[in-house]
Amino acid sequence: MTGYFASMNVPGAAFAAHILVVDDDREIRDLLGRFLTKHGYRVTAAQDGKEMRRVLADWSIDLVILDLMLPGEDGLSLCRYLRSRSQIPIIMLTMMSEETDRIVGLEMGADDYLPKPFNPRELLARMKAVLRRAQSAPAVAVNGKRKILRFAGWKLDLGLRRLESPTGLVIDLTAGEFDLLVAFAEHPQRVLNRDQLLDLTHGRAEAPFERSIDMQISRLRHKIETDPKQPELIKTVRGGGYVFAAIVAPDETLDT
Repeated sequence: MTGYFASMNVPGAAFAAHILVVDDDREIRDLLGRFLTKHGYRVTAAQDGKEMRRVLADWSIDLVILDLMLPGEDGLSLCRYLRSRSQIPIIMLTMMSEETDRIVGLEMGADDYLPKPFNPRELLARMKAVLRRAQSAPAVAVNGKRKILRFAGWKLDLGLRRLESPTGLVIDLTAGEFDLLVAFAEHPQRVLNRDQLLDLTHGRAEAPFERSIDMQISRLRHKIETDPKQPELIKTVRGGGYVFAAIVAPDETLDT
């Protein structure tokens, strides 16, 4: 079962990077969960590829710590899967004798590797370095293409951070409104509660508390809904959260 390690008592935890640990060794999952939470990170653990995909579907992850030797689908396959769909930083955990696999992992797009047994402090240092590189890198889509999402005639350009109406009008959105719309468009027809929306937007709403999501959604509805009082795109689910009801079609445009 997937393990969740809350970092609620850590100052600034609402803005902490969210780390996904994928390892079939429960002791390692528990160790890293406690250690990284103590150092201010949010941590979710998965024991295999199936759980990893479930976590990625529900949460916004900033870095994946991925064990090479997993039952069923191994770490190399999962690394290939991750890199084909995103630029999430990956640190692979390998055994000392698996040098060839480490090289293959790096060639597949892993950002770093650490041989087992490892010192958690060394892993922490490598994580910080990888996250710094990821944060300073320009936002581009996989294979040099810019990701665009289309829904109900609207065009959401993730690379340019721009929203165009069905008539071609560029809509002025705040950073928080844009991130919120991206979170909805990347998870259509799925009920998302306020905690998930805060996580998916990395807490970049104007104020890091649940009511801020409601205010952001209200403002967003006034910009994209025909009738904000009877929304057709962002619908409220009583007691559950919100759901983006539009059909979303991904598109990719070569960056020029």
